[in-house]
Amino acid sequence: MKKFNVTGVCVPSKDYMVDISGKLEKIMKLIDEGSYFTINRARQYGKTTTLSRIQKTLTAEYICARISFQGTGDRSFETEEAFCKMFMELVYRTLQFANVDDEYREKWVDLSVTSFTTLDAHITKMCKGKKVVLLIDEVDKTSHNRVFLHFIGMLREKFLLYREDMDYTFHSVILAGVYDIKNIKLKMIEEGIYIPTATESKLYNSPWNIAADFEIDMSFTPMEISTMLSEYESDHKTEMDIAAISEEIYIYTSGYPFLVSRICQHIDEKLDKDWTINGVREAVKILLTEKNTLFDDLFKNLENSKDLYNLIYDMLIVGEKRTFNADNPTLSLAMMYGIITNTKPHVSISNRIFEIRICNYLASKDELSSSKKKISGVLQEDIVKDGKFDMELCLSKFAGHYNEIFNNDDIEFLERHGRLLFLSYLRPLINGQGFYHIESQFTDLRRMDIIVDFGRDQFIIELKLWKGEKRHEEAHEQLLGYMESKKANEGYLLTFDFRKGKRKERNAEWIEIDGKRIFDVLV
Repeated sequence: MKKFNVTGVCVPSKDYMVDISGKLEKIMKLIDEGSYFTINRARQYGKTTTLSRIQKTLTAEYICARISFQGTGDRSFETEEAFCKMFMELVYRTLQFANVDDEYREKWVDLSVTSFTTLDAHITKMCKGKKVVLLIDEVDKTSHNRVFLHFIGMLREKFLLYREDMDYTFHSVILAGVYDIKNIKLKMIEEGIYIPTATESKLYNSPWNIAADFEIDMSFTPMEISTMLSEYESDHKTEMDIAAISEEIYIYTSGYPFLVSRICQHIDEKLDKDWTINGVREAVKILLTEKNTLFDDLFKNLENSKDLYNLIYDMLIVGEKRTFNADNPTLSLAMMYGIITNTKPHVSISNRIFEIRICNYLASKDELSSSKKKISGVLQEDIVKDGKFDMELCLSKFAGHYNEIFNNDDIEFLERHGRLLFLSYLRPLINGQGFYHIESQFTDLRRMDIIVDFGRDQFIIELKLWKGEKRHEEAHEQLLGYMESKKANEGYLLTFDFRKGKRKERNAEWIEIDGKRIFDVLV
């Protein structure tokens, strides 16, 4: 029986898989054209599975050598001789699955090849008259990549000669990993592993400038997700609404391959095959509280770069808008790690799961620190009665404690951290039974929209800064429009007033506009 797989390569005969034939067609076009390119995507984005599918898709006219640097060890990258030996052995092993005879395969290991000069000639001999496609997975797994960079430089020079009919080499080369070649070297320089010499400056600037642009979207569309669910449905007959479930999964994941499969896996294995909208949300709850390698990498990357951490904090919590600029190293790093995406005109967090998980992370770290004032003492049992969340009481208690604790001396602190203060207050009250997410497309310095899912109820909260009566009335209209899009009859408006010495009298009241109700809270 097939399963949803989130560990390692997916195999069509064993795993439920999204139909990526459309993506493969575009990749095959690049290969047919003899392009060299990189597939650089974040962790667990389906790169290895894609390489496997490419290998299976290649026709008989090609010889496919698919190798991986996973588990090769640092010693293989310490010298040219060690690298050459490792490379030839990897190709030799993978060719047992290619359309070649034993004699050709045996010739790939040549003990006289001990340098890149001799490897250069060896590749020429082995590729003459043949279309050999080289696929290299996990190109950034080893920490000592200086030798590998020289290997890449050798392939670059051979490619240029090959284009002029002056050499024989691989017909196409595909490198797969998180880092592109330039970022590998930047990473090595930052870690003190790699210091380019004067003679290496050319390699440093353009080690792989022959690579064709790889602009194929590797995320899954709702239609692609539905192909996997259709296969599952034909086996299990659950009578799910495939289109609706695919769309709901996409809303939370934006098609991030690991997250898509993980949600499906939880529904299938932990939620008694509850293929409903509520089942998707229950699977999201599980996903938001579990430890896995994807989230471990996410937080590790945030903690390893102060600039990256501050960028994400400013985008999510402060509400700063950023326009993508490829020359900005922090934005490029966030894009490479899959944390942000370029939605134009601004970048945004790449998916709702990441938004929720990062917000929870920031709140749990208590950015306000022990030296700052906190709102505490409100218990979940005070707010939740008979499984129902009382959002009115939740906001009223927040406003009451806020007004008791904070004063004009805290304004500078609150202007930057006030919204995190509310999220830190909210998180333990819904933890385990619900979750919240920030609608990042509506987040800016003046406004943040938060959706709270608790059980089968959904609450819409808008956080605003006080900008006068007219703006406050406009906030009501904005919230009403958002409520209309969500088909909600009630909404909640929490407004922070940071004016020193001019702060409006605090209140919390229900107001009715056009038949809809808004709980209006000013702190």
